[in-house]
Amino acid sequence: MTPAASAPARPWALLAELTHACPLHCGYCSNPLELTRRSRELTTAQWTDVMRQAGEFGVVHTHLSGGEPLLRRDLAQIVAAAEAAEIYTQLVTSGVGLDRARLSALAAAGLRSVQLSVQHADPRACDRIAGRRSFAEKERAAELVRAAGLPLGLNVVLHRGNLDAVDALIELGLSWGVDRIELANTQFYGWALLNRAALLPTRDQLARARDAVERRREMLTPDGPELVWVVPDYFDGVAKPCMGGWGAVSLTVTPDGTVLPCPAAATLPDLDPPNIRDHPLAWIWDHSTAFTRYRGTGWMPEPCRGCSHREADFGGCRCQAYALTGDATRTDPACRLSPDHGLIRSLADDGRDGTRVIRRRAPSRTETVG
Repeated sequence: MTPAASAPARPWALLAELTHACPLHCGYCSNPLELTRRSRELTTAQWTDVMRQAGEFGVVHTHLSGGEPLLRRDLAQIVAAAEAAEIYTQLVTSGVGLDRARLSALAAAGLRSVQLSVQHADPRACDRIAGRRSFAEKERAAELVRAAGLPLGLNVVLHRGNLDAVDALIELGLSWGVDRIELANTQFYGWALLNRAALLPTRDQLARARDAVERRREMLTPDGPELVWVVPDYFDGVAKPCMGGWGAVSLTVTPDGTVLPCPAAATLPDLDPPNIRDHPLAWIWDHSTAFTRYRGTGWMPEPCRGCSHREADFGGCRCQAYALTGDATRTDPACRLSPDHGLIRSLADDGRDGTRVIRRRAPSRTETVG
């Protein structure tokens, strides 16, 4: 007798994109090009119910992200809802708009940690990349978080414009007293994909930055911050196991309530992503096409189907495969075994030019700047 198919494992992580509004205008942003208007965002009550359902469903950790989540006036209420659902909350923020009173209210509601973004160690370069003056506010935010006793992580999205400053960025994190420094090479989705030609670094830049990270790791004391280097898959020939596998450990709820297996999945054709306004999380996870289409390995064509790495990388990123080949079922071209790997090599070797960055702005608006 054939045993009945078991239900998929429950997710433990939730990316809650509370808003697409943001005071910064970073050209590497992975938010979609069609940003959700404020009028279409989930209400306080709806986000409260999302947290209730997520907690009942087994989620134990949520990133409260955006855009800039501090632009939600009800952020403390959303934090409290997550806390009531026994979900660990991390605020992912630019630091712009964070003052002592706001942080105190969030901590009282149950906020557990903060991840602060910074664009460069040099204040003027940081402000230029962010598209507005913000370095001083970030520095002040770091001081407030440390004074409040909350764990603090520093996140840096790396690209051609700041890779040469990796050593200085690590030094900045040390001076700010952070617990974790995440050096995340740009992943090309959304605005970052649009600006790829302007953001792609050189191989020499990456090699120097990687060497700097290794030197710093050797210098750190056991009680020093965790130092994370997120591999740039356009250059290393290895496909990442996107989100730990499609519909395996994590889900994303966007500002308007669309539920996705990963933040970029809305770009895929015929996915028909469900909305939390229409279906409960449990049904979405177990039964929706969006979550079942690429779950596991049964959907895979060759060469992934016969590859010994299929249970480790799950064929790589579906969104990247679609962006580069027009077919979401293809092996991620980032993998050196992919028949399309030449596309990645060509971009990594020859895709850099003087293209201007198109700034991420408020929903439904763009601006081209030098």
